[in-house]
Amino acid sequence: MIIFLYGEDTYRSRRKLEEIVAHYKEIHQSGLNLKYFDGNIVDFQDFKSELQTVSMFKEKKLLILTDVFSNQEFKDGFLKDAEWFVDSDNVILFYEEKGEFAHDRLFTFFKKHAQSQEFELLTGLKIKNWLKDEFTKNKTRIDPMALETMVNFAGNDLWQLANDVQKLVAYKRGKEIETKDVRLFVKPKLETDIFKTIDAISLKNKKQALNLLHKHLEKGDSPLYLLSMINFQFRNILGVKDLAERGEPLSSSGLKPFLARKSSEQARKFTYDELKKIYQKIFQIDYSIKTGKLDPQAALDLLIAEL
Repeated sequence: MIIFLYGEDTYRSRRKLEEIVAHYKEIHQSGLNLKYFDGNIVDFQDFKSELQTVSMFKEKKLLILTDVFSNQEFKDGFLKDAEWFVDSDNVILFYEEKGEFAHDRLFTFFKKHAQSQEFELLTGLKIKNWLKDEFTKNKTRIDPMALETMVNFAGNDLWQLANDVQKLVAYKRGKEIETKDVRLFVKPKLETDIFKTIDAISLKNKKQALNLLHKHLEKGDSPLYLLSMINFQFRNILGVKDLAERGEPLSSSGLKPFLARKSSEQARKFTYDELKKIYQKIFQIDYSIKTGKLDPQAALDLLIAEL
């Protein structure tokens, strides 16, 4: 029996892998026939010999291989004896943290003969539903706006979201989670392209700023997430600019060193009045989206055009 788990959503694929291993251990408690192989370096003959070795406990084996797609020698050997592996009573589990294997013979074979499950990155409503389920499992309620803020801050990074769920659950102790709680515990993910976008805005290069934002949209990032990141960083820049105007040290900003330094660099590219106008414009755009007056993506384009 062959199982193939793959895809970019490594949080859910890892949980599935752990679930399979836990189920196996419940049935086969000795654990002696559970083996892990690094697919990058595993020798095909060593792997096959392990599978052929008879277990002294007469247990079904579970052999887990990671990253075999980079090992051409292994793939060639496996495909040569493919029928024998399919008919094996043991379980061979292949785990890959990628979602595409174009024109790969092993991938084609798995899609036909293995129990395959792809874990694509969640988007939109699927992320929100997943997050709701996580809070439900922890017997905790979350306000809809707080849920929206969490998704905007963390995007589709389920590793971060799962960690933040635990922090919020522990903090609220059964009480409903509000937006202010999310802002206290959940740190927005600022990607390099957001900094580049703001640099482009400071240089009045609207074309480049729009191109950078559209790259994020093509990756599946939501317009609301991007707006929240721009809002977050301009708030940092405005705060740092205010400190500079009052002659106070950068260390009093409360930002982490890298973020403080980057915000200070960007603050020098704007006047204080420019930053206040930009921040006000972001607020107006955000309000227009939330009241349904503007489509989120159109609003994002409009924001860049008017800055």
